[in-house]
Amino acid sequence: MIQKDILQNQSHKRFNILTGEWILVSPHRTKRPWQGQQEKQAGDKRPSYDESCYLCPGNERASGDSNPQYTDTYAFTNDFAALQSKSDPFIINDGLLRAESELGTCRVICFSPDHSKSLAHMDTSGIENVVNLWQEEFRQLGSREDIRYVQIFENKGAVMGCSNPHPHGQIWAQSSIPNEVIKKDKRQKDYYENNQKSLLSDYIHQELSNKERLVYENGHFVVLIPFWAVWPFETMIIPKRQQAHIGQLSAEEKTGFADAIRFITATYDKLFDCSFPYSSGIHQAPTDGKDYDHWHWHMSFYPPLLRSATVKKFMVGYEMFAMPQRDITAESAAQRLRELA
Repeated sequence: MIQKDILQNQSHKRFNILTGEWILVSPHRTKRPWQGQQEKQAGDKRPSYDESCYLCPGNERASGDSNPQYTDTYAFTNDFAALQSKSDPFIINDGLLRAESELGTCRVICFSPDHSKSLAHMDTSGIENVVNLWQEEFRQLGSREDIRYVQIFENKGAVMGCSNPHPHGQIWAQSSIPNEVIKKDKRQKDYYENNQKSLLSDYIHQELSNKERLVYENGHFVVLIPFWAVWPFETMIIPKRQQAHIGQLSAEEKTGFADAIRFITATYDKLFDCSFPYSSGIHQAPTDGKDYDHWHWHMSFYPPLLRSATVKKFMVGYEMFAMPQRDITAESAAQRLRELA
């Protein structure tokens, strides 16, 4: 049994079971994460339609192509994709200099035709339509022979590098498996082979028993702040039933997933009375045709805000050169989010 007073008062390291990496926690530096000045930002009010927005229905994009008059979700290939779908494959091995070609495609996922609505303002059925589109894109992209991984993510807010406020996310599908997924694959595979159960199944069982870091729960999903969280109000959405990827969601589970997304995004907006910025992403099994029975997919939210709508957490100094560090504990952050709910 963990001695709670030690974790809340003494500097210590916490282990990330999914990556095998450590994070430094310094709870003695601040006891109350919401103390201090909390400025209110100017309201993030936007019209339902913006004639200058290249993602609104019917508008012309920078490429010269025009969006259809879509009334629900909408996906298209990014006009300025980071991955090229066609190029000459190559491998360079020049002493210690190595490079390889990387092919793929990048898709833009418009969550709603309404320019003013983020996920936090959409109802469960609207978010479920987004989940349906994610599933469709995952199946189509993941079935391609040249695609080995499909990364679904969203950057919300200008501070996260989002270039357009219209509610949207992205999907990058590529010919190799990216670094973070390789680390999580190894950790989950090792645990599965040794225990015949998924790593996250046992983890959420422990968290549901403890409840200190639990933020929300419905019949099919849990929302929690992971024990090893790096960002101040970082959360994970984890399905209770082990699944390798989102394509395995049942109809009821899709509704539960949408409900969990609705809850955490709306709660985030309440935290500092602002349109809460974050980067979110779904980690799931690769699509290279190998056996991934050990995988348990999950969705993570990495928000940068620390004390208010204008006070942010930056990875600088020690964190850039040594390891991640946080002051507020996962337990106190979870308590704060629960209070808002």
